[in-house]
Amino acid sequence: MAARARRVHHCRRYTTMPVKPTVLQDRSRNRGTAFTLEERARLGITGRLPATVETLDQQAGRAYAQLREQPSNLHRYIYLNQVHDRNQVLYFKLLGDHLDELLPVVYDPTVGEAIEKWSLDYRDSRAVYLSIDRPEDMKTSFQSLGLGPDDVDLIVVSDAQEILGIGDWGVNGTDISIGKLAVYTAAAGIDPDRVIAVNLDVGTDNEQLLNSPSYLGNRHARVTGRRYDDFVALYLRTASELFPGAFLHFEDFGPSNARRILVENADTYRIFNDDMQGTGAIVMAAAFSALKVTGGRWSEQRLVVFGAGTAGTGMADQIHAAMLRDGATPDEAKSNIWLVDVHGLVTDDMPDLPDYQQVYARSRSEVAAWADGEIDLPTTIRHVKPTILIGTSTAHGAFTEDVVRALAAGVERPLLLPLSNPTSRIEVMPSDAVKWSDGRALIATGIPSEPVEYQGVSYEIGEANNALLYPGLGLGVIVSGARRVTDTMLLAAAEAVASQVDVSAPGASLLPPVANLRASSATVAVAVAKAAAQDGVATKPLDNLVQAVQDAMWDPVYRADDREGRP
Repeated sequence: MAARARRVHHCRRYTTMPVKPTVLQDRSRNRGTAFTLEERARLGITGRLPATVETLDQQAGRAYAQLREQPSNLHRYIYLNQVHDRNQVLYFKLLGDHLDELLPVVYDPTVGEAIEKWSLDYRDSRAVYLSIDRPEDMKTSFQSLGLGPDDVDLIVVSDAQEILGIGDWGVNGTDISIGKLAVYTAAAGIDPDRVIAVNLDVGTDNEQLLNSPSYLGNRHARVTGRRYDDFVALYLRTASELFPGAFLHFEDFGPSNARRILVENADTYRIFNDDMQGTGAIVMAAAFSALKVTGGRWSEQRLVVFGAGTAGTGMADQIHAAMLRDGATPDEAKSNIWLVDVHGLVTDDMPDLPDYQQVYARSRSEVAAWADGEIDLPTTIRHVKPTILIGTSTAHGAFTEDVVRALAAGVERPLLLPLSNPTSRIEVMPSDAVKWSDGRALIATGIPSEPVEYQGVSYEIGEANNALLYPGLGLGVIVSGARRVTDTMLLAAAEAVASQVDVSAPGASLLPPVANLRASSATVAVAVAKAAAQDGVATKPLDNLVQAVQDAMWDPVYRADDREGRP
């Protein structure tokens, strides 16, 4: 019995012996089976890997085969996160090689499903969590990363109030910031070791989360008012003081907060709101292409936006800026923009108009003869005869046959942009829009779409995906050291995207495909950096801008210097 007891005791000591952490636990330095035998010896990991030494391409081939075996996009999302946690270079190699296929997996729409299950499925995270209940911890939280003032190029922050099309998800929305950073790196080569994902945990009004035992965020209603504003202000001050060169990207904030934060801070901080400015600029890119077809001028455009939230008004802002640049006065530009929401045309006599709608509200006296009471979308279109109709309403089928035919009756080649996604929320399907406009509408959508065949012409439908623009914009800001993001820089980004398509052929796409985002982002970055210099906000003089952009782009390759260092 004594001998048996000794054997059990011996086994217990053996099985609980701690395993020494090695480079294999460091996702930034781990190369897995790509470590040579000499490197394994030097780093103290001899015997910790199979004998074969592989190339990165061989590793990526195996990982892609494993990825394809996953039963759903959510499983693919989880698998990719596991790769990212083990080996950062392999993750971005895999993502970059199959970006058009995997973009919907690492971001919209799959990230929405992952966010809904985030607390329950929580394993690990690559983010900084800032709680409104402990603002005094903010500086310490950032400093825990061990990064100096020159070590950070980009920070993506969200308070997760308006996540994609699924609403308020509190701390579960953290993956929206992480996913955005992944796209920045895959599409524009932003160094993944020089970025930070941030969640501002200000509570949530999502009762499902508050009542869930697994929810990991603050268990109280979403904080608003002065306390919320002070917390955001503290974030901006702290992030800018600790990392003065960082580009501060805001993502999925609520409509009233998003616009106010941007307007109040755009002249002080290097701040960018993708939902307003990025979405607006990608619409501008489609419009630049459309004007090449029609020969029209910006100052002559008449815009109707159906769905007057943050995104819709952000688009109006960008088109307003383009009108000004083309010679229109502020009042002339504003007079050519109409917003329509769930209550009809936005007019100045409507109660409780949010600030972002007040800017473009029409005088009730101006439109009093159009209808008694609410003025609906078809009525607005018949009177305005818009050259551009944008849908950001998430109201599936809102652009009916009557609406599209009225649009096409008003102008010869209208620009029609049903941008709501996913497919279940789009305002009109491209196949219907082409037919109902007799092939005359110039169309881009918020979802990937197959070509539409109509009367012998194949109509290529461009996808108005912000990923075509914001990664290159961020890269241009980083390369130029721009102190802030100007309207000129946004317009330059839009023009750069539009420059990558030839619209001369019948049915040509208004926007480039997402398959070649890396080259597209480089083109956008050069244009943005030039515009920053033109506006006098660039801080880095560059002799060869094209080369500077190329030099700044991180590549997913194993570098010899990365393999050195402590075990």
